[in-house]
This record gives sequence, structure tokens and C-alpha cells, in this order.
Amino acid sequence: MALFGGKKEEKTALKRIRPVVVKTQNVAKELLSVAKSNEIKVEDLDFTIFDTQTFSRMADEKKETEWEELSSDALYELDEKSEILNPSFQLKQVYEIEIFGKNKVDQYHDLHLAVGANATKCKIYLSIKAGSKLSYTPVLKQDLQILINKSKLRAGILINVFDNILEDAISELSAKVRVVEELVFEKSETILIAEGYEPTLTKDDVLIYHYDKNHEVSENEKIDYSKRGFIQSAHKDELLIEYIKPMEGTPGRNCRGEFMAPKEAQVNNFPTFTIDETIKQIETATGIEYRAVENGYISIEKNVYSIKTDLDLGEISFKTTGSISTALDTDVSLNVKETDVQKDAVGTGMEVNVSTIDIEGNIGPHAKVNAKKAIVGGQTHKTSLVRAEDLNIHVHKGMAYGKKIHITRLEHGVVDGDIIDIAQAMGGDVRGKEIRIELCGSYVKATASKLIEIAKLHSGENVFTIDPLLKKDSQDGVDDTEKEIAELENEVRDINKEILKYEDIIKGNQATFNTIKKKLIHYKKNEVKMPPSFVQQYTKFLKIEKHLDEIKKECEIKKDKIKLLLAQKISLQDDIMEARIINNGVWMGHNEIKFKLIYPPVELVYRPLEGSHEHIFGLVELEDGQLEIQALKS
Repeated sequence: MALFGGKKEEKTALKRIRPVVVKTQNVAKELLSVAKSNEIKVEDLDFTIFDTQTFSRMADEKKETEWEELSSDALYELDEKSEILNPSFQLKQVYEIEIFGKNKVDQYHDLHLAVGANATKCKIYLSIKAGSKLSYTPVLKQDLQILINKSKLRAGILINVFDNILEDAISELSAKVRVVEELVFEKSETILIAEGYEPTLTKDDVLIYHYDKNHEVSENEKIDYSKRGFIQSAHKDELLIEYIKPMEGTPGRNCRGEFMAPKEAQVNNFPTFTIDETIKQIETATGIEYRAVENGYISIEKNVYSIKTDLDLGEISFKTTGSISTALDTDVSLNVKETDVQKDAVGTGMEVNVSTIDIEGNIGPHAKVNAKKAIVGGQTHKTSLVRAEDLNIHVHKGMAYGKKIHITRLEHGVVDGDIIDIAQAMGGDVRGKEIRIELCGSYVKATASKLIEIAKLHSGENVFTIDPLLKKDSQDGVDDTEKEIAELENEVRDINKEILKYEDIIKGNQATFNTIKKKLIHYKKNEVKMPPSFVQQYTKFLKIEKHLDEIKKECEIKKDKIKLLLAQKISLQDDIMEARIINNGVWMGHNEIKFKLIYPPVELVYRPLEGSHEHIFGLVELEDGQLEIQALKS
């Protein structure tokens, strides 16, 4: 008892059992039976393969057919179509084995291998666990073949069938061991050792709604219920819906010899809707495509799909539509008809992206409208934002951005565009290339790069500014130019130092160079071999001259680039000389006129006198070169 440490596992492992010889198709089942009858574990049993017989037949539903034994050569000559992938073809193996108790002394006890398979059992893999050891012997290849075959039989996998790659795998492994004599597996390895015929899966038909941009929300993603996709935009020729026909799979046969028939394809999604002339139907090899004939949005009425461009809505709100988002180039036009001054046509927090929008009423708090062309018949809230290339607003209190903007009444809102026309301004911040205000009240801050024109000034406390760097891209351009000029100036400074250095070298060695040059001419004329040291000195001097010439040219190129950049910078300054601030009426109250210079960065200020009839203001260059704001005649 002390010899085995009292462990039941070791005692049963050494239990002597009577060897049993059986013929079977199921080795695993026989091992289990012998283990049960001897009251031991299956793992404590081993077996020897005496013989393997492979049989085949063509099944016949009408009569029983006989099994025919196949030779080894015949196994590798089976025809793929007529036999292996024929559902009537059947394969089986019968093994004659001797089952006995596992020997305690096992020369491969440090080799931990197992045979596994993919889900279809069409690919069989040999897995060798990390830490396994394998020593070389003259019969290693044969032993590995036996160990692998026994593992395959325990797993119910046929041997000598579909495993023509096994021999190469064993040879490669054996060669590695032979080189090092003892191979230690630092990490687990998986080797493909057998491969049947993998079936391809049957695919049922599918109907894909490509236009539906809604997506499945991940577990941790916050859902925005305001963006429900009330309408879906469509571009010309865009794929909207796609029907993919069912595809029948192909049969296979796995490494157990089992035929694998594909399931029958299901047709559950064939289109039942209809379309009008705004959508085209295209038959393809794999199905049907439904593509837009024109830009617009997708409309579904009575199971008929069509593309439309105009849509009338009572309001855009969280309760009714949610936010609306379409591509700006899809020609979708919205008409929002809520005109009740107590309600918002575009509700709180709503976002609208559309090609054209005509809002008859108001835009609510924190709402955002983005379009190519927009009309707001009511008023905008001070926290709202409207952006459009062509923008028209009745009463504006929020933020407006565009290219061409018209506002009937500005009430302390922000306006940023190119060409801006305002009928009446009662406070606000206006920025653009050209600004025109018919009636200007007080507390208006207008900044333009070219022109500010006031038809009538009603009050004071206004600031009118000309700033050629008003737009961010202009400011960024100047910043980049200044940075590039500074870098070029540093480079020119360094090159000039290098030029002086090489000029000094040439000047100090000119006499020597001339002497060497005369001697080399003399040698060449008299066909005398030139001394190598003279040739080397002459060549070195020529290289110095060439390098000096190159860096002088490089220096001139950089100086020219600096001049060009300075000219570009000054050209912006020249633009401000053409800029004008015009008040066609009488100056009322306290107002300021400002011109922001670029080079040097100085802000000039002029305060017109109340009651003054000076109309046009611009910059004038004085005799000393300084600039000054003055009233001009034109």
C-alpha cells in the first residue's frame, strides 16, 4: 500500500485485466464496455490495431445491397461526384483490436496529444499541448502514426481515409525531433491532419432595406429617441432595397464518412410591395435591386414605394416627427406650416437637415436647422441655430450662418455670412464680406472685410469695423504665411553663414588651386601621368566651388519665396484700402468706426460727430506713410 501512496487511481491503473480481441465499428464503445466490466476507467485502457477493413456500397431503398471491401489504393481513387458526394454512397470501417490495461511504463508519457475536429467533422486537427517532450527514435514516424490513429478511433474518425496529408505532417514533425534529438514544445501546436469535403451552407432569401439608416443599438449606447428617422433621403441611382435570392448549399462528407446534405432553402422574403416610375427595378444574377431614379426622400403609401421631393408638415417636434435628417444634396423640400405664435414650428432641441425648408412659424430653443436654402417666416429663439447658403429670416434672435442672408428684423442675434442684408437691426453681432442695413438702431456690432453700408442710422452705441482677416481661413492663412516667412528667414541666415565659410576656404586656397591647375594642364599637354595627389586636390576644390554655387542658388530661391509671401501679405493690406464704411444718413449718438491693419497689426478708430453728414469712410495714406481713417468724397 505504501508503494502507491494509497491512491486509488494508481492501484487501478496497474490492475491486470485479461486482454480482449474484438472486431468492431465503434472502438470507443468497446473500450467503455471493457472498462465497465473490469471496473476501471477508460483512460486506463490501451489497445492495438491488428487490422482495418474499409467497406463501401451504394444504398438502394428497394433492396438491401452488399458491402464491398475497398483496398488501400481504391480509397484514394474514389470519384468525387459519383461516389464521395453521392448521397447513396456509404462508407464504414471495421477494426480488429486487442484491448488491454495501460502499461505504467510508456516511452511517450511526456507527449500530450489529442485529436479534435471542427463542427462539421470535415477538418481534423492534431493538438500537442505546451510542455510536451518528444525524443527521437528510429521508429518515431511509425509510433506517431499509431498514436494518432488510435486517437482518431477514440474520437470516431476514420483512419486511412481523407488523411493523405497526415504522412507529410508526421515526417515534418519527425524531422524537427531528429535535428534536436529531444523536442520540447514551448507553446501548444495545432496541425491539420485530415480533411473531408466541407459542405457549403444553404442561404435563405433576404430582403435588405438599405435606405433604413437605423441601426441596432449596442448595450451601452445611449438611445436618442429624438432621431427616429421620420424620412429617409435618397440619391439618384442609390440602392434602396435589395432582394437576394436563396442559394442552395452543396453537399459534403466528413471524416467520419457521413454524407452531409444541405438543407432546403426557404423563401420567406420575396418582395410583395410595388414601385412607381421614380424607382427602377434591376434584375441581377443574385436577386433584384431597387434603385432611385431621382433625388428625394422615400415615400411608402399603400405598400407602394416612390421617391418624392416635397413634404408638408404641421410641425417638427419630439412628439410628432422627431429630428429630421436628409442629405443636403437630395433635393428634399420641407414646408412646415405651424403659424401659431404661441407654438414652435420647429420644436425644442430638434435638428433638421434638408435641402430646402420653408418654416412659416417659429424656431424653438436649442433647435438647429441646416439647409441649402431656408426661409423662416416667424422668429428664431436666442439659443437656436440656422445654417443655409441662401437664408431668409423674419425676426432673428439666435445664430445664423450662410452665404447670402436676408433678415427683416435683427434683435440681438448673431449673423455670419458673405452678403448680408438687414432691413432693421436692433442690436446684434453681424459678420460678413458685405453688410447692408436699411435702419440701424443701437448696440449693433457690424464687422466686414469689404463694405458696411447703413441707409439710415436711428441711434448710437454701434461699432462698425473693417477687418480683412474676418474669416477664419484668412486669419489662418496669415498665421501660416508669417510662420513660413520666419522659417525661411532662419534658413537664409544659416545658408549665408555657410556661404561665408566656403568663400573663405576658396579665397584662402585660390593661389594653390591656380598653381595645381597650371601644372595639371602642363602634364596633360605633354602626356605626362598626373600625380594622384594633385588630381585629388583639384577635384576637392571643384566640389567646393560647385557646392558654393548650389547653396547660393538655394539662398536666392528662398529669398524670392520670402518676397512672394510678403507680397501676398501686403496684398491683404491693400484690400483694406478699398474697403468702405458708408452711412447714407446723419450720425446719431456715439458710434465708432474701426479699421484693423494687418502689417503692422494695428487697430485704427474714428468717432464720427453726432449730427455729422460725413457719409463715406476709408483709409488714407499720409505723407509720412502712416494710415488714417478719413471721410471721403466717394
